[in-house]
This record gives sequence, C-alpha cells and structure tokens, in this order.
Amino acid sequence: MTPKRPASGKTRKPDPAPPPGPASEPPTESEAGEAPSGRLDRWDLAILQALQADARLSNAELAQRIGLSAAPTWRRVRWLEQQGYITGYRAEIDRRKIGLGVLAFVRVDAERNNAEGTAALEARIRELPEVVACHYISGAGTFELQVVATDLDAFARWSLQSLFTLPNVKDLHTSFSLGEVKAGAVLPLTHIKPQAR
Repeated sequence: MTPKRPASGKTRKPDPAPPPGPASEPPTESEAGEAPSGRLDRWDLAILQALQADARLSNAELAQRIGLSAAPTWRRVRWLEQQGYITGYRAEIDRRKIGLGVLAFVRVDAERNNAEGTAALEARIRELPEVVACHYISGAGTFELQVVATDLDAFARWSLQSLFTLPNVKDLHTSFSLGEVKAGAVLPLTHIKPQAR
C-alpha cells in the first residue's frame, strides 16, 4: 500500500504472511458478522481505534486486541485501506528532537480568488517542505499554513526566500506557537454508531 497521508503517529510492523484465500474474501458470520457493506460495524471501529493508538501492531496483535481471529482481522484492515478509511501509516516525529523548534501559523490572503491564481499559489505551497499543513479557511484569508523552522532567524530567512515570493499573495499574517497543548492527529470515533451487518 502506498501511503497518502498520515493515519497514525507510529510506524507499523510488517504483517506476517497473509492468511490463505483471497484478500477480498469476507469474514464468516460466526467470526465477524456479514461481509463489508460500506458501513462500519463494531469490529471496524475497534480496528480503527487500535491502529490509531498503535499502528505498529502486527495483524496477530491487532486481532488479539480487538477479539477477532487473524484472518477476518487481516481482511477487514485491507478493506478499510481499500475504502479509504485508512490512508497510510507513518512515524510521528518530535519536531524539537530534530531541531525544528519553531512552529508558525501563517494566514495567506490571495490577491485574486480565481481558479488560475489559486492553482498557481497551491502548486507553490505544495513544493515547500517547511509547510507541513495547509488549509483553505473561511473568514479573513484564503489559506492557513503550518510552517516549521529551526529558529526565528531561519524562519525569517525562509520567509524572505520562499514565503514572500509566492504568487498571487496580497497579505501575510504570522503567529508563533508558544507551547503545544495537544497534538497527535488521533481522530474521535465516538460519533459513529456501529452498523449491524
């Protein structure tokens, strides 16, 4: 599987050899209910919760944790990947440990909110490795960027060389993180009512 974007903050151990039979073979009713139908049941939610907590779990460890046997667990994980619920696995790195002590939030106001100008700005933003996240925003501004740098001097240099040269930009507003209260990208699942299959 080719990761698209993070779904967990930890690196996953390689799974053991897949169980016999095709990957698309559904779990038996006695083991895990009916075949996947596009709706998440309690087993799917348990898998998502467990992998968000520790994506390094092997298939056997995951199966034991959620209370299923290995074969249906493996098939369900593959189904969740194929359906786009799980979009990737990655290691979550402490930015401070690797010398990235500055986290800045930069609001970008576009000069012209038209398709051509916005596409050019988007393309340039995607090319900047220092920009670790970018969102369209409502209200004042067009984009909100999260930018990392080693220190304030490095951020200032990067701003002059990269940020201020972005196309179709009218104004920039920057604020800096003074401390991290919560991070980790673990998504809540309590709003999802498990579906019977």
